Amino acid sequence: MTKREGIAVVGTLLVDNLYEIFAYPAEGELTKIRSVSLACGGLVPNNGIGLKKIAPTLPVFAVGKVGQDDAGKHALRVMRDAGVDVSAVTVSEGDRTSFTDVMSVGGGQRTFFTYPGACATFGASDVPFDELTCEMLHLGYFLLLDKVDAGDGLAILKEAKARGIKTSIDLVSENSDRYAVVLPCLPYVDNLIINELEAGKLAGMAPTDENLNAIANKLLDLGVRERVIIHQPSLGLCATREGIVRLPSCKLPKGYVVGKTGAGDAFCSGALVAIREGATPLEILELAEAAAVASLTAADATSGLLEKSALLENIRKFDR
Repeated sequence: MTKREGIAVVGTLLVDNLYEIFAYPAEGELTKIRSVSLACGGLVPNNGIGLKKIAPTLPVFAVGKVGQDDAGKHALRVMRDAGVDVSAVTVSEGDRTSFTDVMSVGGGQRTFFTYPGACATFGASDVPFDELTCEMLHLGYFLLLDKVDAGDGLAILKEAKARGIKTSIDLVSENSDRYAVVLPCLPYVDNLIINELEAGKLAGMAPTDENLNAIANKLLDLGVRERVIIHQPSLGLCATREGIVRLPSCKLPKGYVVGKTGAGDAFCSGALVAIREGATPLEILELAEAAAVASLTAADATSGLLEKSALLENIRKFDR
């Protein structure tokens, strides 16, 4: 039997067109774009490259779908150059590679305009389980992938569990009542890694600080198998059936934040590396936050990330 090793990142794969602007204009007004850059985006590149940066020797497998266009070739090249195995990415002749235009005020607010493209047709049939040798599978983003939301996400998670693969999922923050489509998946999820808004929507509770423990426990009761990990600006939380651990966020100096794009994905990458290494809940939160803090030093999702020891050394410079 082939030994299972490494992590597969499965789902959203797109290109981010990053526009830094001076300020958000009112309707009918104009604002200048300060800078323009191109980056891979979505869960697959963000987490795939993030995992390789934090743990360079970790095997990482990308599973997604791109178009047969320049954007798709760019995404594959960037991931390949970072050491991510892209052999399981489907190249579709009939689709355009998905993309997102990200409007960002330096160090502040971001707005996203996304084109579904090839991601809209990604589903369970695009996951080559017979060829994957991963020990963990991270799937997302729910609420952004049409077929995944319509049942293919559940099918992917069920198949992974049937093959003895540890699972985790990620969502996108959406102001809607569609979070119910995720609930049937929770009994097949070992690690749920989401922000407080998504957690509140899933649990049907207001995402206030005083509610976070109850929200996490409810998500465990709804079926999450091992851990519920919630991140918000003020803290990180890791809940298991043995209890809940909270870690207050670091106090970052003024001017530290260059961009927030992908900070949640960086947090997730740090958490996955720590989980794979058998870390305690506190250690999981420490590495997850260290990755998120480092990611804030760059406009894109992964350029600011460092190897695990350097991440932990960096974060210890800050007070909590």
